[in-house]
Amino acid sequence: MQIIVDADACPVIDIIEETAEKYQLPVTLVCDTSHVLNSDYSRVVVVEKGPDSADCREGDIVVTQDYGVAAMILGKGAYGIHQSGKWYTESNIDQMLMERHLAKKARRSNSRNHLKGPAKRTGEDDQHFIESFEKLIERRRKP
Repeated sequence: MQIIVDADACPVIDIIEETAEKYQLPVTLVCDTSHVLNSDYSRVVVVEKGPDSADCREGDIVVTQDYGVAAMILGKGAYGIHQSGKWYTESNIDQMLMERHLAKKARRSNSRNHLKGPAKRTGEDDQHFIESFEKLIERRRKP
């Protein structure tokens, strides 16, 4: 099992690396060419900008805020978690993809319908992510 992070604009990279080190798990940070990442713990992979893809294996844990990537990794038997701590599952991914589609449609139809971005991240948000992330790791580590 490894942890793969869709690292473009990911606010929890430090938390992921600290937690992975605690559990002695390898981490791969994946970013596109418009981002520069350095890490003393993780392997950094730079990919070209382009359509979503997911290079993971069954049992891996993938951290992403992209619902399309989440759907792909679920199809490969990997586990997904959002930076908010919400797990992606077969039972919630379809609704998330529909919400993404409707939001995109609203943005295209009228600029006044543009939705606000997420609220500023808090320490409480980080704590929720840590708890959810560790719970997912522990659940995956059980035989």
